[in-house]
Amino acid sequence: MMDNVHILTYDHSQSSNDAAKAAHFFRTQSSFNATGLTQQLQRSLELITLLDIFAQYVSPYATFCGLQLHSSLGVNEMTKSRSANVANRFDIEVEGEHLGQLVYFSTVAFSNKLSAQLKQWHKILAYPLRNALTYNRVLRLATRDPLTGLNNRSDFNVNVDKKLEACRRQHRPFSLMLLDLDNFKQVNDRFGHQAGDQTLQEFAAILCQSIRGTDTVFRFGGDEFAVLIDDNLYEANDVIAKRIINAVQQSAIMTRYGVTCSIGFTLARTLDTNVGLFERADKALYQAKFSGRNTYRGAPDDSLPVTSLKTHKDSQNPQKKAKIS
Repeated sequence: MMDNVHILTYDHSQSSNDAAKAAHFFRTQSSFNATGLTQQLQRSLELITLLDIFAQYVSPYATFCGLQLHSSLGVNEMTKSRSANVANRFDIEVEGEHLGQLVYFSTVAFSNKLSAQLKQWHKILAYPLRNALTYNRVLRLATRDPLTGLNNRSDFNVNVDKKLEACRRQHRPFSLMLLDLDNFKQVNDRFGHQAGDQTLQEFAAILCQSIRGTDTVFRFGGDEFAVLIDDNLYEANDVIAKRIINAVQQSAIMTRYGVTCSIGFTLARTLDTNVGLFERADKALYQAKFSGRNTYRGAPDDSLPVTSLKTHKDSQNPQKKAKIS
């Protein structure tokens, strides 16, 4: 491996003009502990942990305030990573496979010498990084619905349990919204399964566009979906439900196949269980279906704020179209 590799460090004594051009090495320093880095990197499959470990070993020899990995899994970054005006980019490859790009943020660009040395250290990071990316891709496949790309029922159960625990221990409230497509079976029967898949993908896109960044969408299978909303205000659920119904009504694909949606939601309580919370939202969804579909209901035993009562009753009238607040 790369034991006892002698490296050079950034010249803090250079003139300000030189420093403005590039960050570079200027003198021989203590040997870089390649063996220690290798051993530490082999202990984790978490991308952020790998970046933190690598940054810890490299930071004494290169000045940067942020480190990111851009890959097919998105952007991951070291803890407390910060952006700067210079982004030094390095492609990471293993045996011809492109893993992604490491981006160091610094106030000045890295010199050729510093860049060359970093590329050598990247060889130590590359194999553990490939293992972590492979692991996380498999993990994502296990928790994602392959048709829509949404989180699946298994991931929903994990997330609900976490949110209920946070609700009990940290008083962090949330809501559960269940959604079901109206007249979906006729799409498969009349137009074929390809049209059915197109409808499900369209609805998944509508859900993702209708929620906030803190909310999460799930597909259970078939035409059943759920949203975990990151607060338990009736008004928030009211706005999101109206937005979804309105978007479905305006969708050319949903209109073409005559598909609408019914929605039921409930506000989480401190003493809720996974089963109890789901049953309450499911009852609200059933009421929306029973009352004529293409509408939404809050759980009947949820406490509704006075300001929301009129809006809630209006939404239950099928002759009145939902509007985005």
